[in-house]
Amino acid sequence: MTKGDLKYKEFWNEKYQNTTFAYGKEPNLFFKEELQKIRTGKILLPADGEGRNGVYASKLGWDVTATDLSIEGKSKALKLANEFGIDLQYIVGDIQNLEFPKESFDAIGLIYAHFTAWKISAIHQKLVTLLKSGGYIIFEAFSKNHLKYQNDNPKIGGPKDIDMLFSVEQIQQDFTGFEIQVLEEEEVFLNEGNSHNGKGSVIRFIGKKL
Repeated sequence: MTKGDLKYKEFWNEKYQNTTFAYGKEPNLFFKEELQKIRTGKILLPADGEGRNGVYASKLGWDVTATDLSIEGKSKALKLANEFGIDLQYIVGDIQNLEFPKESFDAIGLIYAHFTAWKISAIHQKLVTLLKSGGYIIFEAFSKNHLKYQNDNPKIGGPKDIDMLFSVEQIQQDFTGFEIQVLEEEEVFLNEGNSHNGKGSVIRFIGKKL
């Protein structure tokens, strides 16, 4: 793990040490709406943080594998899962280095999955290999136009490095071989805990692997 990766890991551990949930306990609304449309199966949730989306998917009957760099995130996620009386498989580690069988997941959720900039495309391409034919990617993250929203309102959150933000073109390049059902940049109003509050610009993507 590079010094940059270690610094990033420390950032998330510090963020999740607080007793409150940084992004709340409720799932991301886009993820919630889209996941309900898909038949349950096995889902991978990289960078699931404090587990709000993994716990929600598990409540729907999905077989969930959540991952994150942060041991503090895992602790919070298991606490949240316990509140609902469910089990949550949660692996602490760098998704780029974690090994899973190819084509073993029916869906992958990438919800504000922030990776260091130079890793993003490689991680996306690895995730494609883990998805079954006919499986779905559910993606929401801040767009490259989000920085101006941050300047107006720091409470909206998100990376300050433009290379960690997304464009429609980047998603098209990273997820070739997909039937695109949704791919758009959209202005949204977020109310997710203390860390996503206000108006922001996001990229949303729903893709079905061919």
